[in-house]
Amino acid sequence: MANLNPHLDKLSSYYFFQDIDQRAKALKAKDPQAILLNLGIGDITKPLTPHLLSALCSGSQEMGDKNTFHGYGPSQGYPFLREAILYGEYKDLGISADEIFISSGAKGDLAQLQELFALDSRIGVTDPAYPVFLDANVMAGRTLHWSEEEERYRGIVTIPCLEENRFLPVPPDMTCDLIYLCSPNNPTGAALTRQKLREWVDYALQHRSILLYDGAYEAYITSPDCPRSIYEIEGSREVAIEIRSFSKSAGFTGLRCSYSVIPKNLRASLNGQETALHAYWKRRQDMKFGSVPYPIQKCAAAIYSPEGQAEVKERLSIYQQQARFLLDGLKSMGFTAYGGIDAPYVWCKTPEKMNSWDFFTRLLEQAHVISVPGKGFGKSGEGYVRFSSFADPQILAEGLLRIKQIVGTL
Repeated sequence: MANLNPHLDKLSSYYFFQDIDQRAKALKAKDPQAILLNLGIGDITKPLTPHLLSALCSGSQEMGDKNTFHGYGPSQGYPFLREAILYGEYKDLGISADEIFISSGAKGDLAQLQELFALDSRIGVTDPAYPVFLDANVMAGRTLHWSEEEERYRGIVTIPCLEENRFLPVPPDMTCDLIYLCSPNNPTGAALTRQKLREWVDYALQHRSILLYDGAYEAYITSPDCPRSIYEIEGSREVAIEIRSFSKSAGFTGLRCSYSVIPKNLRASLNGQETALHAYWKRRQDMKFGSVPYPIQKCAAAIYSPEGQAEVKERLSIYQQQARFLLDGLKSMGFTAYGGIDAPYVWCKTPEKMNSWDFFTRLLEQAHVISVPGKGFGKSGEGYVRFSSFADPQILAEGLLRIKQIVGTL
């Protein structure tokens, strides 16, 4: 009989987003008349903008003509999209087009980039954090079993993001080989300042570490002291891989297109010799990745046209305004809330003596409002819930009204 990967058994038996969905379905089954409002949704709710849709349709039409048909695409992505990204995002930051790798979702790259590194690498993960950072390394075998007492996987360095440090992670005292950072952070909504990023780059340079920098929500950054790219920090091209997505900035959650930047002077040790990561990731992609479909890449490139930029900027402005509306609304009720300025998420502290699942349940059962319990993102997420600004404005307004009506009972 074939043997399964034993490290799969270390994973939790459920993905906590599924648990949220099951609890919502259970309430609906109990009370079919209940109208649930989803204020926790991490998916965009608005359709593609007209110019992007036109590019997608045009690319699809090309596939029906033998003169413009495209078969297998290059594993690194079409040059036209990589050039568009270069000039649209990294001009004057020392990045070249052949250091950009097009992929089918930031989540996939964040899970798979760890394949480049030795199994005995010491991993640092911020807490709270998007679950894939940790789970990918659990499955790879870099952790010991879950410790109920410590509420963490032993063998992983946990880097807490706490209220007292404005949810900005502080470099640990020990050496980590590979560190996952996310700015703006999902779920807290906190964006790393230039000073904090400088500290992390200096740490990585000193310890010869690699930073996996998740910038999936960088388009939401408005604070002038928060860089949108880690490559704005001198020395970062020697220590950082940046991962970005078109999902939350341009509505690509249903199309799946993202990219990672791997500078050629980013190095790690292989058999005692300093070795560039770039060639190995390209080799990995050549073997394992089948490229993003041509029409989708053409649609992504249209983001960087004048028309696309105007449409995306307008769409982002709507979500940003909704995030501030949500943040202000919760604060006006007396809640302590964070985020909502540089990210589409609001990180709301639970009422005193109520844990995150308890607050989630009260919101669900009494207000019929769905949130996301912070504990699902890690131990340091306890005592918070995440709200999202992606819901339609009328749903956000109705959701806040319902929460206000139960505040006195919490």
